[in-house]
Amino acid sequence: MSTGTPLTRLAARFRPPFRKDGTPSAKASRLHRPDVWREAGSTAGQALAPAWGAVRRVWARRVRPVLSVVSVLGWSVLGASAFLWTAGQAYGWQEAKAAAVAALVLFLIAVGFILGRSSYGVLLDLARTRVAVGDSAVGSIAVSNTSARPLLPADLELPVGGATAVFHLPRMKPQQVHEDLFTIPTARRAVIVVGPVRSVRADPLHLLRRQVLWTEPEDLYVHPRTVALAGSAAGFIRDLEGMPTTDLSSADVSFHALRDYVPGDDRRHIHWKTTARTNKLMVRQFEETRRAHLAISLSINTDEYASEHEFEMAISTAASIGRQAIREQRELDVLTQAGPLRCETGRNMLDDMTRIVGAPLRKTAVDLARTLADTVPNASVVFFVVGSQVMPAQLRSAAASVPPGVRSIAVRLDAGAAPARANIADLTVLTLGDLSDLPAVLRKAAA
Repeated sequence: MSTGTPLTRLAARFRPPFRKDGTPSAKASRLHRPDVWREAGSTAGQALAPAWGAVRRVWARRVRPVLSVVSVLGWSVLGASAFLWTAGQAYGWQEAKAAAVAALVLFLIAVGFILGRSSYGVLLDLARTRVAVGDSAVGSIAVSNTSARPLLPADLELPVGGATAVFHLPRMKPQQVHEDLFTIPTARRAVIVVGPVRSVRADPLHLLRRQVLWTEPEDLYVHPRTVALAGSAAGFIRDLEGMPTTDLSSADVSFHALRDYVPGDDRRHIHWKTTARTNKLMVRQFEETRRAHLAISLSINTDEYASEHEFEMAISTAASIGRQAIREQRELDVLTQAGPLRCETGRNMLDDMTRIVGAPLRKTAVDLARTLADTVPNASVVFFVVGSQVMPAQLRSAAASVPPGVRSIAVRLDAGAAPARANIADLTVLTLGDLSDLPAVLRKAAA
């Protein structure tokens, strides 16, 4: 028969059993193993996971959108109303209760200003999504009333980068269209996010603010300013088909001679006039050519530039040379301390140039030149685009990393300086004080 109080008997029932010598039994050992508790916690977590997921979905879809309507001032008014009512109840202050009721009434009135639905058809149109620095970027917003009833005046907001433009909509009849034009400043190289267009409803005191998104955001690329080089960007290798070598090939663009046909030769290279005259198959023999492969090393280490204007001029210089190389269908590689840029098309290259962000770095222009030599070993012309703080000794070290036989040119940006040309061993150093001088400087270097 059990002895002791009911509570003692209940505790003994759930107490882990021990042997007579005081050591825990196998059951007690199992209960005190850490993996048992971890397994129990994992099982509990798996059981609660569906419920927790449902709570998160309800919060994201139902609760958070409602709470986000209340502004900071609105939360302050609600908090003041609750505080005043509590103080009035505790100390019998009728004035505090009256103030609490007035604050609550103001909040309820604000609710009436944001209720209701708006039915708009909004079209955001950017005339061009890619412009150069200084060009005009124009867009338009066309808003139509798609409902069967008139809509009251409202405001539309258009985020443009870090700023927000506000458009005032008049009272609109059904199917009426209202259009506004806007201009985006393009004084600096940047990727500007335009949109999304949102309609805003708010009370006069701005206790509540309800907004509805009508469009998706669009990216406006403000490319660096470039200059046309008129074919002089790669004047160091004049032949567009490449420089001929002494290696013979059965298929290339530089014709060398005719030879007897060998089984396996491409029949498209048979020279039929000579075949008819000699009565035996003759094929064209070609010389292998070396295509002009340009590599540009653009340093984005701001410690090597005297000013932000000088840094932007370096990006514009590299973009101008690269754009001309792509136009001439030359192979191109552009490398910065942050990695290589896309050079498949001029648009890709300029887009990546627009995203460049300069910063003080431990990796200098000399380190970048060594990386370029390893990354693009088959380059035929190498450009080093650097700032005015790069010394001649550093340029000499950069040129030493270039493989023999590769033409190397350093374009040193020095804002306001007169155009100049100098040589450091096999390295041609061009000093550029203004972007507009680039075509003339390159023509002198090619002479």
